[in-house]
Amino acid sequence: MSLEQDRPSIEDLESQALVLRRHIIEMTTAAQSGHPTSSLSATEVVTAIYFGGFLNYRADEPDWAERDRFIMSKGHAVPVLYAAMAEAGYFPTEDLATLRKLGSPLEGHPNVRRLPGIEASTGSLGQGLSIGLGQALGCRINGHDSRIFVVLGDGEMGEGQVWEAIATAHKYAVGNLTAIIDQNGYQQTGATSNVLDLTPFAPKIESFGWHVQTINGNDMGEVVGALDTAVAITDRPTAIVAETQKGFGILEVLEAAGDMNFHGQALSEEVAKQALEHLG
Repeated sequence: MSLEQDRPSIEDLESQALVLRRHIIEMTTAAQSGHPTSSLSATEVVTAIYFGGFLNYRADEPDWAERDRFIMSKGHAVPVLYAAMAEAGYFPTEDLATLRKLGSPLEGHPNVRRLPGIEASTGSLGQGLSIGLGQALGCRINGHDSRIFVVLGDGEMGEGQVWEAIATAHKYAVGNLTAIIDQNGYQQTGATSNVLDLTPFAPKIESFGWHVQTINGNDMGEVVGALDTAVAITDRPTAIVAETQKGFGILEVLEAAGDMNFHGQALSEEVAKQALEHLG
C-alpha cells in the first residue's frame, strides 16, 4: 500500500480484520494444524499495519529496496500474516488453503526463502527484534527512509536476546524501528503470568530509552492512533504494548469449547463452523 493513498476508515479496517479472521480459521481448520488463537489476537495490529497506510510496499515488487518491512517474530502466528499478504495481493487468496501442505510455500512458520514478501524466517522465538534491528540499521546505512515493524509475543519477551536488541536499538538511536508486543496473556504451556511474568512491560522498555505506549490491541482505533504516534517519532526506537485477548473475535465459542488457549491446536470442523457463524 502506498502511504500516499487515502487511509481507510476505522470501520473499513475493522471489516478488513474480519476478513482476515475468517481466513485464519478456514486455513488452519483445513490444515488441522497451526495456531489460530495466537493469530486472532494480533489481527487488528497486522490489519492496521498492512491496510492502514503504515507499511509502504509493492506486492508486485516484493524486493523493492525502499520498502518498509514487517517481521512476525512470533512466527507461529503466521496465518494472520499470510491472510494479510493474500489480501494485499502478494499471492491469490485461494493459496491460503495450502497452509502447511507438502510443497506449499505457506509453511507453519514464515520462511524467507520460500515466499516473496516474507522478511525473516522466524519461529525460534526471541530472534525477530534482532533481525528487525539489523534491517533498520541497514536501511539507514543505504539511505532509505524505511520503517521496520516487528510483532513479538509476550511469552517471547522472556528471551534474553530480545532485551539485548532493545538495549542495542537505543544505543544506535534506531528511530525507524517499532516493536509491537502482542500481550495476549498465554503461551504454549499456559498463562504467561505463571511461566515468567515480566509485566508491566512499558516501564522496563522505557528504562532502556525507548518511547512506549500501552493500548488495547484489539481496538482498531487505539491501534491506529498508537501507530500514528510511533511513526512520527524518529529520534529513538518505539514500542507498543498491545494488550489483547487470545482468540479475540470468537471468545464465546472458545469458552463453550472449553479451551481459551487453543495454543498450537486447530479448531475442529464443528467449532470452526460455529466460529465462522459467530463472526457473521
